[in-house]
Amino acid sequence: MVFKSPYADLVIPDVGVPQMVYQHALQYGEKPAMIDGLTGRTITYKQLYGGVQRVAGNLAKRGLRKGEVVGIYSPNLPEYPLAYHGVALAGGIVTTANPLYTADELAYQLRDSGAKFLITAGPLLEKAIPAAQQAGVQEVFVIGEGEGATPFTKLLTEAEPPQVAINPAEDLIVLPYSSGTTGLPKGVMLTHRNLVANMVQTLASGVNLQQDERVIGILPFYHIYGMLVILNLCLYRGMTIVTMPRFDLEQFLKVMQDYKITRANLVPPIILALAKHPIVDNYDLSHLKIIMSGAAPLSADLAQACSERLGCIVLQGYGLTETSPVTHVNPEDPARIKLGSVGVPIANTECAVVSLETGNPLGVREEGEIWIRGPQVMRGYLNNPDATAQTLTPDGWLRTGDVGYVDEDGYFYIVDRVKEMIKYKGLQIAPAELEAVLLTHPAVADAAVIPSPDEEAGEVPKAFIVLKGPATAEQLMEYVAERVAPFKKIRRIEFVEQIPKSPSGKILRRVLVQQEREAKPT
Repeated sequence: MVFKSPYADLVIPDVGVPQMVYQHALQYGEKPAMIDGLTGRTITYKQLYGGVQRVAGNLAKRGLRKGEVVGIYSPNLPEYPLAYHGVALAGGIVTTANPLYTADELAYQLRDSGAKFLITAGPLLEKAIPAAQQAGVQEVFVIGEGEGATPFTKLLTEAEPPQVAINPAEDLIVLPYSSGTTGLPKGVMLTHRNLVANMVQTLASGVNLQQDERVIGILPFYHIYGMLVILNLCLYRGMTIVTMPRFDLEQFLKVMQDYKITRANLVPPIILALAKHPIVDNYDLSHLKIIMSGAAPLSADLAQACSERLGCIVLQGYGLTETSPVTHVNPEDPARIKLGSVGVPIANTECAVVSLETGNPLGVREEGEIWIRGPQVMRGYLNNPDATAQTLTPDGWLRTGDVGYVDEDGYFYIVDRVKEMIKYKGLQIAPAELEAVLLTHPAVADAAVIPSPDEEAGEVPKAFIVLKGPATAEQLMEYVAERVAPFKKIRRIEFVEQIPKSPSGKILRRVLVQQEREAKPT
């Protein structure tokens, strides 16, 4: 059975992302587009629009050609859209990297995506420079100050943007990296059409963004959620985005108060703090009207607690990097919100619930894997036809790897994951990546990593380890922490005699996950 969106189908504008985002920029003029929440540094819409054109022109002068890749390795800063949309306007493809990545993790992404240039921020240069050298990047640009890189301001000198013919349905705009349902991070090929479609789909599906709103830019722009729902959508609607380079609860609350933030796109760990942390009472958040949650499941109880404490609407949506990202959302009408549900399919989106055992489509309130079809679905994984074939069916369905069901009203609920990914504070961690690091330790004979339930983070990585030599849990956790980004650290270890495996040698993670859930009820 196919479940269709309750919203009418739309015609998707046949334009590129920069043309879509900035079509009203000049009429917004001197209105603040981007504000640095910590310093107050402001870029107006007029400045932003002109800056994007100059960045495009100067990148073209330096040899960027249509279809070539530029990496952005930066925290959320007002300059982020200058870099992102400047590359896109020049006909380039952006690959966005997590600023917490180590030099080796960044080098992997730059090499895999074939990045020609890299744009970064001063504090990250000590990782960015060696990563760029490893990956054969031609030039590194730095926002702010730092040695060994070209100042980003050089890209803001007068220059006309090149005239590049974009085919929105075919030409890629961005390569965010996702582990999909399994394995190492893979470049997700998203076209201009994918992102433009998702913008209009979202706005036509009960998400009521208003020009006079101020939104907090705390979700990372390198992540598809922050990139599409905040950076692209809010600029298109003429809103003011107040950025923060990283999450600190007191700073976050102060920025929310001082800038009278009206809308916040958040993840469950931040919503947990807003619902329960005593320090929240010290700040005036009375301007906040709506919190949209995504990236990980939000329980009905937590949504209710946060809503009652702050006196605002709390709702959640659903999506994946592979779907640009939005596929489901609750309408912003309080009478139509179902807490605990991710909402209904957005416009132009079809969903199916498929049996894990038989592969047959299921009906109402029957649990299975969620499949999605719509114009926001990716082209595939970069240079990885096998992974693409495992995720996309020949008739255009995307297998999400998430288990859920649909109720009588067409609202969807996510209850489990088929895929092996760990969701730590909304960020994806591939178990295979951590297992590979553990197996390089001389004392480790075998290892398996799974998600372990955690109230604050949602899930944390837990390792089951078979030893062949002396080592403590602390030593092994430290060993991994030195080699991966901080959010990927293993936080729990259990020593075992053997790892459960299938006859073919594949780790039976679901067995370990089930054991863990039974030991730690959530």
